[in-house]
Amino acid sequence: SKSIASMPPVEKKDEDEGVEQVHPFKGVDKAHVIQEARIFNDTQVDATKCINVMTKLLYLLGKGDNFSSKESTESIFFPMTKLFQSKDEKLRRMMYLVIKELKPDSDCVIIVTSTLTKDMNATNDLYRANAIRVLCTITDTAMLTAIERYLKQAIVDKQPLVSSAALVAGMKLMRTNGEVVKRWVNEINQAASDKSAQMVQYHALALLHAIKRTDRLALSKLVASLVRAPPKSPLAHCLLVRYTAAVMGDAPAADRAHYDFLEASLRSRSDMVIFEAARAICQLPGVAQKELNAAVAVLQLFLSSPKPVLRFAAVRALNRVAMAFPMTVTSCNVDLENMIGDGNRSIATLAITTLLKTGSEASVDRLMKQIAGFMADIADEFKVIVVDAIRALCLKYPQKNTVLLTFLANALREEGGFEFKRAIVDTILSLIQQIPEAVEQGIVCAH
Repeated sequence: SKSIASMPPVEKKDEDEGVEQVHPFKGVDKAHVIQEARIFNDTQVDATKCINVMTKLLYLLGKGDNFSSKESTESIFFPMTKLFQSKDEKLRRMMYLVIKELKPDSDCVIIVTSTLTKDMNATNDLYRANAIRVLCTITDTAMLTAIERYLKQAIVDKQPLVSSAALVAGMKLMRTNGEVVKRWVNEINQAASDKSAQMVQYHALALLHAIKRTDRLALSKLVASLVRAPPKSPLAHCLLVRYTAAVMGDAPAADRAHYDFLEASLRSRSDMVIFEAARAICQLPGVAQKELNAAVAVLQLFLSSPKPVLRFAAVRALNRVAMAFPMTVTSCNVDLENMIGDGNRSIATLAITTLLKTGSEASVDRLMKQIAGFMADIADEFKVIVVDAIRALCLKYPQKNTVLLTFLANALREEGGFEFKRAIVDTILSLIQQIPEAVEQGIVCAH
């Protein structure tokens, strides 16, 4: 509903057909929708009309319109409960959404609890999953105890849709009824070990972590048990990589098996797992050069990937590595130079700034020539990043101050926003203060 609410009420014309397209919710207001909601009381239920009214209602709720207690209960909630008699699946799903968004008070919840509990045990899996989501959103602690056994059964259900719904509901309930959810550990462990449903594994592992995250020893034991037999789901594997890295960060002298697991993950069949493992290794505190080389080698392969998301992820990770270990990333310089002309400007900018951190003194002149033709094509926010990288490069190689300050002076004459121009001026003044040889050239540039 929030995505619907974010749609701007814009009118536009189709140039080919000359037809004016109007926002579907233009002119929709609360009073009009409450009036239309009377259709819920009709003896013969018109599912299509009811769905249209509910869609408008969700739009208003997502937009932030407030309904008084009387409006939400007497005009909407009570009439809508009569629609549970309908067998239309689309209508039922819309009802679930509206009930979740309305967040009825405890008196109203009692009215629908029995119906939703019945749906939890229905033969229709969509009804079961959605009923679980709604009940766990609107129920209080007293009612949760009454439906707890149904939720525990749903966690180990053979249908992944139902099992995932129960696990996600558990994650939400952790915020308000954590002690109740902690009693489900056996069922959650069983779901986490089910290799036939990958999404269930992912949700189960996330919930196990939520239960144990305040107990460092319990979390360490959980990670230690899982790294010996990693989950089959790539998403769950990525989560385990993150949890393993967190445990190693808290305890630098962690079991060697933890690092062996991260290294083995670099050879996974899933790109997301490989990247997650490489990034985790690069961010480990006190990581050794040899260990870092394996991760950098994997990231270097991603630099030539046809997938923009992999190229971007790899170059961003290498950019961060270059801040602390610039010499380790020099092996990637050829691939990074090829990315300067990448059609994705974000990737090109990260490639440039990484090269500025890893380049040698001899390559400065060539880099500046490449950047000169690149600057006009990128947004000011990326230009500021490049300017900051140039400042760091000039401090690293002060003998090259003339070339770098001349570049900044030329950039100052070009078109650009206030933030970009201020970044250049601040950089020039900073270099003048820190590099005595740059004073004369800096003053010329400032003028």
